[in-house]
Amino acid sequence: MAEGHLIEAFLEMLAVERGAAANTLAAYERDLARYQDQLIRRGRTLLIADETDVRAWIAGMGRGGAKPSTVSRRLSAARQFHRFLLAEGTRGDDPTQAIESPRAGRPLPKVLSERDVETLIARAHRERADAGGARARLRAARLVCLIEILYATGLRVSELVSLPRGAAGAGEPVVMVTGKGGRERMVPLTDAAIDAVAAYLQLVRQERGAVQGRWLFASSSDSGHLTRQRFAQELKALAARAGLDGGALSPHVLRHAFASHLLAHGADLRAVQQMLGHADISTTQIYTHVLADRLKRIVQKSHPLSAGADIDRRNAG
Repeated sequence: MAEGHLIEAFLEMLAVERGAAANTLAAYERDLARYQDQLIRRGRTLLIADETDVRAWIAGMGRGGAKPSTVSRRLSAARQFHRFLLAEGTRGDDPTQAIESPRAGRPLPKVLSERDVETLIARAHRERADAGGARARLRAARLVCLIEILYATGLRVSELVSLPRGAAGAGEPVVMVTGKGGRERMVPLTDAAIDAVAAYLQLVRQERGAVQGRWLFASSSDSGHLTRQRFAQELKALAARAGLDGGALSPHVLRHAFASHLLAHGADLRAVQQMLGHADISTTQIYTHVLADRLKRIVQKSHPLSAGADIDRRNAG
């Protein structure tokens, strides 16, 4: 098969045998054209390209500022193309076989600063104090309770809204949670969260009489409890009223804030793993950037050769 028709034959195979869409075919064509152009600049061709040529192409994309996801996509196109040539007998080897795709890495979680969390919680408490009418007071107290529990425990939003009525009894210092895979864990509550639960339950009794039903945050939804979507809406609206970026705030962001702030203040990573309900420590290690920042501050402040420690010594003298 002539060199000029190799890509065309590959695209035809994708269309006929795999039913690839027009946009997919166009993307493959662009990526393979870039690959072929790089080979031509090196004096090579699609039929004789080897692993060194492929690695040089990848390195060139990196120097050009291509994102890891872009490099992975283009390499995938070249990999499938060379497998096609191998299957067709056009080539006797695959120069991409030993090459791994670059890892994009996990993005760091969005985290609220401690000051922003304080602003959010203060606004929720102020609105609870200012609420007029029984229903408004109950709704405001529920929101305070939700936020205080979430920031105190780092629960997943699905775990939070579906807390059983007895999971956080008034005055209890811990909350019992059933997480993914039915695994149960016990997470301690802060004094603020304990007080918020007690205040909320008191209003529930005043509004509805004796506390009944299965859920702590009972609702008229199909599930019988407050939905994740409704809580997220209330949280975003509260953030906007507090002068924060409501669009960037979600229950999951508060969960991240819980973990990051604990680690920043010296909490053990294993303890945070248990409270978050992560089955594997590797999931919790996304927060190691917080640990790195804390260790850097410790070294800067305490190491005998650091500028920070020198300043402290001079001040002490």
